[in-house]
Amino acid sequence: MTYGRLLTLATLTALGLTACGKHSEPAAPPVSDPTDTTAKATPRESPRVEGSPRLVTEPDGVHIEYRIYGKGDPAIILVHGWATDANYWNAQLDPLKARYTVVTVDLAGHGASTKSRTDWSMGNYGEDVAIVARSLPNQQIILVGHSMGGTVALEAAPRIGARVIGIVVVDALKSVGLPPTPQPEIDKRVAPFRTDFIGSVRKYVTEELFEKGADPVFVQKVAYDMSLEPPEVAIPSLQSLLSMDFKTMLPEIHVPVLAINSDLGATDEARIRKSLPGFKADIIPHTGHFLMMEVPDKFNPLLLSDIDTLVAKAKH
Repeated sequence: MTYGRLLTLATLTALGLTACGKHSEPAAPPVSDPTDTTAKATPRESPRVEGSPRLVTEPDGVHIEYRIYGKGDPAIILVHGWATDANYWNAQLDPLKARYTVVTVDLAGHGASTKSRTDWSMGNYGEDVAIVARSLPNQQIILVGHSMGGTVALEAAPRIGARVIGIVVVDALKSVGLPPTPQPEIDKRVAPFRTDFIGSVRKYVTEELFEKGADPVFVQKVAYDMSLEPPEVAIPSLQSLLSMDFKTMLPEIHVPVLAINSDLGATDEARIRKSLPGFKADIIPHTGHFLMMEVPDKFNPLLLSDIDTLVAKAKH
């Protein structure tokens, strides 16, 4: 594989042209005598249904939708990649919520969150995650980010603070340690999406983000989903990610970072560890960019193991 090909896969894979403890139950209210006319009714808030949509509002007016499943610490916040949404984590909900609080987030401009924003930087996406984290009562948080969501998780961690005990990235950060992308190269990569966004996204997804022999129905579904992302959100997001300078970001990361990556493009652990000491990656062979959806039977045990590792490290 040529260096240019590796660099393209590394940076665009990072882009993600994508589509415990238990709380005690509250005591039951005393049963009132229906014949007692002196008794006063006490209004009670109806309990939220698990997974029902919740909203927080950013200072720039964007509404961020998120959902909560399960209970207990730590809270696992799942951050999707570019041009997808929280539904791309559906295969992880059941195994995770059996042990932890699980939170799914639609980043601004994606899924059910609004797009009334002009600055589509990775930092602002990080704030989307942080504002959701601030609404949670959990004492510990682990961020799990797919593709671009891995970069967003790195942006979110310092904004959330000491409650974050670790980060797991999924098919992400493969470009850490490579030279920054020159602006002319960024312009060249963005140009096709400006010219024909739908066609360029579908072409890239089908030709570059899956192994040969992948389920064609699934490939087409992802390509179709992602191509419907609003270009006014997608293109500046692409520019922001390709312009990221990890050297300025990574010194702010003081928690372990683990990865579960596909073998679609190399993961150079030695190079990445120079910037992220302690970085460790599990590689699932013969998978594409959306490995958490393609092979959940292999992916989910690795994710649970990584979470256990981060929880154990946090105790020491």
